[in-house]
Amino acid sequence: MESSIRERYDLWLKKAVKDPDLTAELRKMEGNDAEIEDCFYRDLEFGTGGLRGVIGAGSNRMNYYTVARATQGLAEYVLSLNKPGASVALAYDSRNKSDYFAKTAAEVLAGNGIKCHIYGELTPTPMLSFAVRFLSCEAGIVITASHNPAKYNGYKAYGNDGCQLGLEASEMILDRIKAIDEFDGIKTADFDEALEKGLIAYIDGAVAEEYFKNVRAQAIYPGICADSGLRVVYTPLNGTGNKPVRRILREIGVKDVIVVPEQENPDGNFPTCPYPNPEFREALEAALRLCEKENPDLLIATDPDCDRMGIAVRDGGEYSLFTGNEVGALLLEYICRGRRANGTMPDNPITVKSIVSTAINGKIAEKYGVRLIDVLTGFKFIGEQVGELEKRGEQDRFIYGFEESYGYLAGSYVRDKDAVVASMLICEMAARCRSEGKSLIEAREEMYEEYGYYIHPVENIAFEGASGMAKMKAIMENIRSSYPRSIAGVDAVTFTDYSSGTVTDLVNPENPPKSTGLPKSDVVKLTFSDGAGIIARPSGTEPKLKIYYTCVGANLEEAKAKHEKMAADFSRLIAKN
Repeated sequence: MESSIRERYDLWLKKAVKDPDLTAELRKMEGNDAEIEDCFYRDLEFGTGGLRGVIGAGSNRMNYYTVARATQGLAEYVLSLNKPGASVALAYDSRNKSDYFAKTAAEVLAGNGIKCHIYGELTPTPMLSFAVRFLSCEAGIVITASHNPAKYNGYKAYGNDGCQLGLEASEMILDRIKAIDEFDGIKTADFDEALEKGLIAYIDGAVAEEYFKNVRAQAIYPGICADSGLRVVYTPLNGTGNKPVRRILREIGVKDVIVVPEQENPDGNFPTCPYPNPEFREALEAALRLCEKENPDLLIATDPDCDRMGIAVRDGGEYSLFTGNEVGALLLEYICRGRRANGTMPDNPITVKSIVSTAINGKIAEKYGVRLIDVLTGFKFIGEQVGELEKRGEQDRFIYGFEESYGYLAGSYVRDKDAVVASMLICEMAARCRSEGKSLIEAREEMYEEYGYYIHPVENIAFEGASGMAKMKAIMENIRSSYPRSIAGVDAVTFTDYSSGTVTDLVNPENPPKSTGLPKSDVVKLTFSDGAGIIARPSGTEPKLKIYYTCVGANLEEAKAKHEKMAADFSRLIAKN
């Protein structure tokens, strides 16, 4: 173990006294060099997603000091904007210590003379994005680790546009954080005293009412659910969605909603879903068991901070889980078809998706005369597109945005993915399909028959600790320097390196590289002559490499067979690295 790491550990052992949990943990790890190294080999990095890490003691963990230090940096950034009366909105989810970290952040903001508007109870992430703009705040914070396991917590930072902070602002805050001593450089105020002085204020119910008004305004066929007889099982996965999702479904007329009892109430330990991510069947096992008993038409699941949503649909005697790409494509088709039919489609409409999301949306957009914009992964880039439209007074042109990781947004009232509006629209779509004499299963099949059988499997390769991060970086560099010219017998036609912003033509190598037109990012992409594609990128929030495959076939079986061959070849390539 390096002496600098040991010195840092000794300093924390001496000075980290704000939270008694940390003192006990630091003493317990004495003599365990590997654990000490993992906790102190780096600072938990403040990036464009804010912070995210394991809860515990050390500079590489989520705790009082890392949260306070990040908030001090954010506070100094806000003060540097020289906006009189600048304020920050704050929310938190159901995770362990979320309320404690939220209180910590509020006290630091108040200690710097910045007013903090804080929700009085756990609240979905999209409602924080809404509050930032509604209350004219300069920034926002939500304490959440989204869909990560229980040992994690996190800190998402937002700008005054309601989007998660971009690269420039994040780097400015990071520069300030680096100059702050986590023990002696933090300004704080007592929470109760700041509340009395008005430096901390609870966000009142009027903000939530305005939020729900905006959600309801995104309805395509208002009232269609009231007499549909739709029966829904819902699970908030022990998170923040319980009250808002049940409220919006009640308001649109979905009368028969059964909540999974063991996942209804907030619980940061997530006892029945160790990985509370609606992307994975394991998280939905309790809900699926309830479906066997209650026989609903639809299962809806939202993640702990209620910005992601997954569904399962009755398919005979079983329930079929839909992918994020399938839901994303079906919702675009539903919105486009419905708005064309009822005369609410704006002139020159726009839909936005991430580069790793399904190519089917391009075909749907073309059919309905909608412009499709591709952006980098991260919903902030979708939110930024909405913001650019708003600057021109054209925000109504934005009809829908989505990313394959179960994030959806209709309307411009927030600048982040919103599982509340997604839950409303998926119920509407199910009710509309029922009125047409078909199920969502049949609607999905019709989509594939019309646009082609696209599948988009995602492989996640975990890399824990310092050595894992180094290996992941080496893999990305090796792909860039020696990318394959063919996979599974199919020739590659382009190689895109988003870190340099270039697209290389592999068919006509004499052509100079083209620009991606997007911000630089640590992402690479190969496209192939049969329409297939592979994208590789390190996760921005978790220690893992994500591989996205696109495979197209005349039918589902052909598409799956292509994926098997492609994944086998590419996995061997990664293993060599």
